[in-house]
Amino acid sequence: MNASSCNACKQCMPLGACIAFKGIEGVLPMLHGSQGCATYIRRYLISHFREPIDIASSNFSEETTIFGGNKNFNTGIDNIISQYHPSVIAIASTCLSETIGEDVQYLINEYKSIHAGMAGLPEMIFASTPSYQGTHYEGFHEAVYAVVKALANERGKVGKHLNLFSNLISPEDIRHLKEIVSDFKLDAMLFPDYSDTLDGTSWDVYHRISQGGTPIEAVRKSALASLSIELGYILTAQSAGDYLQERFDVVCRKTGLPVGIMESDKFFDLLSAVSNRPVPEKYVKQRGRLVDLYIDGHKYVSGKRAVIYGEEDLVVALTAFAAEIGMKPVLCATGGESGKLEKTLRDVLGDLYSGEITVGQGMSFERMEKEMNNLQPDLMIGNSKGYYIARKMDIPIVRVGFPVHDRIGAQHMKMLGYEGTGMLFEQIVNALLEHKQRKSPVGYQYM
Repeated sequence: MNASSCNACKQCMPLGACIAFKGIEGVLPMLHGSQGCATYIRRYLISHFREPIDIASSNFSEETTIFGGNKNFNTGIDNIISQYHPSVIAIASTCLSETIGEDVQYLINEYKSIHAGMAGLPEMIFASTPSYQGTHYEGFHEAVYAVVKALANERGKVGKHLNLFSNLISPEDIRHLKEIVSDFKLDAMLFPDYSDTLDGTSWDVYHRISQGGTPIEAVRKSALASLSIELGYILTAQSAGDYLQERFDVVCRKTGLPVGIMESDKFFDLLSAVSNRPVPEKYVKQRGRLVDLYIDGHKYVSGKRAVIYGEEDLVVALTAFAAEIGMKPVLCATGGESGKLEKTLRDVLGDLYSGEITVGQGMSFERMEKEMNNLQPDLMIGNSKGYYIARKMDIPIVRVGFPVHDRIGAQHMKMLGYEGTGMLFEQIVNALLEHKQRKSPVGYQYM
């Protein structure tokens, strides 16, 4: 096995699809494949979001792998309906079902035909997500695309509402986006909305399906929206916004994840133009406080060499932010292989793009470590899977993105907008100060 395939800087496509699926109201995700896939993904998501998460499986065996999973699929759907009574069953394929050539959409159509007279037959949606084809990030966006393609079919008078496709972000950031859009007096469908389903309240009574999520009727009406806004420059080959534009003439505007002042300004300016309203004073003040915070902390971050890694659009956003606060991104790494990362970084950063930046796609943590030994960075910014490298090199790590398994509160991390950026900036500065304080033989109390 070569180094490029060891401890990859990514997770599997069905995992990302399950996160997106949890953003649908009344949904139960299902994997068409082996039980191990569902068990792994449940465990991974529970460790990050700290919420109970059910993911059904068609439970492939050796016999199923040879003769096909039709029987298992039907039994699985029967069990889901009888035990969970979902409004939507969202199905993702796995490596095994894709490798043997299962036609999952055919299985869905066949099941619907057989049970055509069943009262309350749930909506069934399929996303093709073989892990050998992409990352969890691509699985997330493939699921978003599949849901919109399956449901957005209403025709009629175009409404005044807009679609906001929010990307793979924390439940807290989803809530913050909804707050921002509401403050601009915009009627928006945000999808996927797992702000409640993956970050719920304490229950007195157990719910088999978590409350919350984007209503399927809202997704159906996405074809009648006046505009779609997608957060992210690097998505899948065809995104939900692209599909609505090509199929229903819903204009799609793409902007980056609003992290940092530059990218947040783009997002707020876009909302201002769409709503025909000035940026609310609330956010003008948040921006002003962020500028003041930059000034306060500039001496601590200036010239610090940073390794930034994770999902491609997250890397773009964090790199732009790091560059604008005076840090030196020296390695920008991702497990994704879109081939768009370096060009996107150059376009977004503009004059702030440095020749010192090493850009790595399809990266593993082993390759990252080798690169870092030569680059001698001051800190890492990314998910918790990089912790062992930070520990070995004795540098601080600032945990953002997915997954964060060694700290509590990943579901509450806010980094979007001026307010979220301020929190992230403080986190970075304090990580550097703590490291300097810990290493000092004197132990300064004023830093």
